Amino acid sequence: MNNWLLHHDLRAPDFGIPRTELYAEALAMTAWADQRGCPRVVISEHHGSPDGYLPSPFVFAAAVAGRTEQIRIMLSALVLTLRDPIATAEDVAVLDIISNGRVELTVVPGYVPDEFAMFGVPFDDRGAIFEEKLGALVAGLSGAAFEYRGQTLTVTPPPVQQPRPFVIVGGSAPRRAARLGDAYLPAIPDPRLGDAYVTECRRLGKGDGILLWPDGPMWVFVTEDPERSWAELAPHAIHEANSYGQWAAAAAPGANPWTPVGDIEELRRSDLYAVVTPEECVALAERLDSRSALKLKPLVAGVDPAIGWRSLELFVDRVVPALS
Repeated sequence: MNNWLLHHDLRAPDFGIPRTELYAEALAMTAWADQRGCPRVVISEHHGSPDGYLPSPFVFAAAVAGRTEQIRIMLSALVLTLRDPIATAEDVAVLDIISNGRVELTVVPGYVPDEFAMFGVPFDDRGAIFEEKLGALVAGLSGAAFEYRGQTLTVTPPPVQQPRPFVIVGGSAPRRAARLGDAYLPAIPDPRLGDAYVTECRRLGKGDGILLWPDGPMWVFVTEDPERSWAELAPHAIHEANSYGQWAAAAAPGANPWTPVGDIEELRRSDLYAVVTPEECVALAERLDSRSALKLKPLVAGVDPAIGWRSLELFVDRVVPALS
């Protein structure tokens, strides 16, 4: 089975486990999953979040690369608008060397105004800034000389992957993704976004492009006792859902599928999360769009690692063999 992944954002709210333990467990789980054939680990970033959401994905990804051998390392999503694209290209190239060619990127313009204020980047100009920086990032990763802001530059050393690491464009601008990226991941599963991307790819002579799809729950938790697990996960899942929902509601409704919830029953009805038995997980995987993946987040918002390990081991022992 190759359509599953681990996801780490390393949120650590006050009621969760200590941050040092959280980071260590995330690395241990990723190394364990690597040895059991997990295809991909996704590492996310945000900035200035009160719960310590991971702000430095390259540092953590380098630690992952040092502990693993096969798993693909996807930085998703990098808020490129807030970053220097030349320094980012250098970081990607070095990470690709450390990991021996296992790096993938999803880049986005960003949607949280406080983050833009933190970095002194005009929020209302983020689309144009993102496009300029994305062009420079892609050019820099090629290893060839390119023009950027009046200078001729070359990013060295070059990455292992040739012609360069894969760059996915996320968000709600499908034509931009067709022009500037290798693939498109819509922010929400709106068929109009996918159709617009394919139409623009065809107009540009790129065939149908590569359209990824955000199908299924935001994460899957496998358990023998869903009711017990919902009770254990409740404060962590509610914290995560409300944190994302508040970010989106403040400035960019529709920028992601999250909305704030009042209690765990409301969250359960939203279908954002799947807390399921192994048999139910197999059925879910069989219904999943082929362009999507089952997402496992065993340390969601600082949950007790013992709870996360139980889910991860049950998934590998009971779900993966059933779908192989």
